[in-house]
Amino acid sequence: MMPRPILNQHSMEICLPHIISSVCVPGCSFGGRFYSLEDTWHPDLGEPFGVMHCVQCHCEPQKSRRGHCCKTCPKKQTDSVLDSFEYFHEKGKEKVDDLHKSYNDRSYLSSEEVGPGESRTDFVAVLTGVTDSWLPSSNGVARARFSLTRTSMAFSITYLRMDRPSKITFLDSDGTTAFEFRIPTGQSDMICGVWKNLAKPLIRQLQSEQLRISMTTSTSRQEEVEGKIIKHRALFAETFSSTLTSEEENSGMGGIAMLTLSDTENNLHFILILQEPVVVPIRVQLVYRQHVLREIRANVTSHDPDFAEVLTDLNSRELFWLSRGQLEIAVATEDQDPQHISGFITGRKSCDTIQSVMSSGDALTPGKTGGVGSGVFYLHDNGTLDYQVQVAGLTSDFLGLTIELKPRRRNKRSVLYDLTPEYNKATGQAQGSWSRLEARHIHMLLQNELFINVATAHNQEGELRGQIKALLYNGLEAPRYELPVPLAGHFVSPPVRTGASGHAWVSVNKQCHLQYEIVVAGLSKADDLTVNAHLHGLAEIGEIDDSSTTHKRLLTGFYGSQAQGVLKDISVELLQHLDQGTAFIQVSTKTNPRGEIRGRVHVPNNCEFGTRGGMEEAEFDDLFVKDPEELKNDPHTCFFENQHHAHGSRWTPNYDKCFSCSCQKRTVICDPVICPVLTCSRTIQPEDKCCPIYIFLLTVLSNLVSSVSFLLGCYFEGDQKMHAPGTTWHPFVPPFGYIKCAVCTCKGSSGEVHCEKVTCPVLTCSHPIRRNPSDCCKECPEEEKTPAGLEHTDMMQADGPRHCKFGKNYYQNSDNWHPWVPLVGEMKCINCWCDVSIVAANV
Repeated sequence: MMPRPILNQHSMEICLPHIISSVCVPGCSFGGRFYSLEDTWHPDLGEPFGVMHCVQCHCEPQKSRRGHCCKTCPKKQTDSVLDSFEYFHEKGKEKVDDLHKSYNDRSYLSSEEVGPGESRTDFVAVLTGVTDSWLPSSNGVARARFSLTRTSMAFSITYLRMDRPSKITFLDSDGTTAFEFRIPTGQSDMICGVWKNLAKPLIRQLQSEQLRISMTTSTSRQEEVEGKIIKHRALFAETFSSTLTSEEENSGMGGIAMLTLSDTENNLHFILILQEPVVVPIRVQLVYRQHVLREIRANVTSHDPDFAEVLTDLNSRELFWLSRGQLEIAVATEDQDPQHISGFITGRKSCDTIQSVMSSGDALTPGKTGGVGSGVFYLHDNGTLDYQVQVAGLTSDFLGLTIELKPRRRNKRSVLYDLTPEYNKATGQAQGSWSRLEARHIHMLLQNELFINVATAHNQEGELRGQIKALLYNGLEAPRYELPVPLAGHFVSPPVRTGASGHAWVSVNKQCHLQYEIVVAGLSKADDLTVNAHLHGLAEIGEIDDSSTTHKRLLTGFYGSQAQGVLKDISVELLQHLDQGTAFIQVSTKTNPRGEIRGRVHVPNNCEFGTRGGMEEAEFDDLFVKDPEELKNDPHTCFFENQHHAHGSRWTPNYDKCFSCSCQKRTVICDPVICPVLTCSRTIQPEDKCCPIYIFLLTVLSNLVSSVSFLLGCYFEGDQKMHAPGTTWHPFVPPFGYIKCAVCTCKGSSGEVHCEKVTCPVLTCSHPIRRNPSDCCKECPEEEKTPAGLEHTDMMQADGPRHCKFGKNYYQNSDNWHPWVPLVGEMKCINCWCDVSIVAANV
């Protein structure tokens, strides 16, 4: 394909009055998505191409007047998230050393909660009553925990002694609102949310602890609590926590305690963070039912508001009370006007989901059975652990289901809890509660140090095994509290004997958009512990029927062990299959391109008319100014053929109907239309169209339009045009131009666009050639010699010296030139050369 003259996306400022009141967000729009300034990403061209991992796009500020996309390949990421913490990095290496090579708990050693090339940073905030606000000070205290991954920040907030808040506001270093989050109504004391697309300047402020967070209520007694967002070394190790409040009215006092147990001894480490640090001595007590068990005295100053200490050698009673959430930590000042705050210690709370995928590839003796196990867990404040587990595709009779530690010796499994009595062989499920968790077990659970194992008659040490670990909250509405869809090679048609397995949460929202989240396990090589070696594959959704008429949609291509997203343009047929339980999700890999693991999906919905629009779901591109008068004053508008065109718009120019033009920040880019090859002989060339169509199709369209007034055809986002039902075309994908390796068709019955890759014929020759640089498929050259009067059209197949055709010109072998582009002229920044019938280009 001829190099495009411009491969850039420009920065802009988008105002979102319905999302953030009077807040304008600078950034770039690309492919219907918004990116913050300085962001980089791999463009997702959608079905059937997926993510182009060897093309990287950048969003640059307006002062440079251009952004750009460059060809690149991502470097292999081997740094673990542990590397940021020297103590825990050394601790992790010890765990590698004491693990016998024959054991295969390798998932314990990786950081699969983050993808390749990503890092995760945790932050915390203590929110207390505002004393200098016009609102009355609040009794409330809230604790907020944040996890920043790339440009998205998930947050989990718990609160005490206040009504449920209605709004969360993030404030930048100037005190200006950077982001607002409207809290949905509910009964829970947990608030979950995600702030997406943080701009790089805000991320820098976050890293330097310059951002603040505020929460307000909308009840008759309006309350506000606020606090500073900080990084803290204790967040990584925290397994127990406490929120400290005061019994005094409108005191504005509060704090949090982050606690963890020692790895080998019964020592309880804790750090206190006080919102309003005092400069007097304090007394810290460990209390059980108003009885003081331990007491520590220390000084806390405004320069060092943290207080860290260790309570050594907790006895069995203290550990028992800790596991049941019955221990209390109390802090009091020792001055003339003593102030007291206190709170109960419980297991760490968050919006993350504790879950596990069990696979034969992660068994103590790795195998490839095609089976799957899936589990979801919930830890209560009183130390009770609820569990839901499902198992499928076992190769022999079920023997046992257990929660275990990592084995220290060969054939010496450390079983903590036996779930076998609750297992129902008829359903393959186990549901129940484990009410006897010790404090040490809670600590290990929240440190991702527990495993779940399935034993069978042929694999008594374990056929399936998985690590129990937290899955980071991502803001999707998928019901994580329910058992997910199990994904296994056992469900693929025909079945696949694989060591991989997975599970997926799937839901359909009010707009009939599909939200999905997929987790896979067991795809690592035996000796490979790197994070990005688990999967490079595709996830798709379709109906169970494997006939040629199957409706199938690509969900995503992804690296790592997780994938999530939203699919908006779903066909009515596929929604019906989801409603009837005859749909599937399938993950394919290079080893098994027809499906590595698969699972049946049943999502009841009321979407018989397909997806629905809504302003709350509007894309950024839908918010651009379209009014003709306002277009004249818009600095991003293009003026072309005596007309103003909005930035991002696309149209057919008057000078040639076989060109398609677009406006990119006052720059007009025109591409020649590439018509698909029609296979039938009866075609006609409409006067107002560039490409010919079938004669019988033209007749059908005329009849349909006259009888059904509302049948308009299909709208394709790439070229931003309506296409008549039944027509076919090569898709236009900005900024890459027309893609000849795919053909799109407008389905007249549903108004949907279906795009498929062009299937190239099987060639028998040893040296196939590409006749034209923009051709998708190669052909076999004609081996006959070229006569003296050979026409130009046959020069590429001649046996003599070969030539290259580029555009309308022919070039000799080794020639080089600058390409000429209509309306732009000669592209002197692009060099093309002819090398044995292959046109190459350098930018």
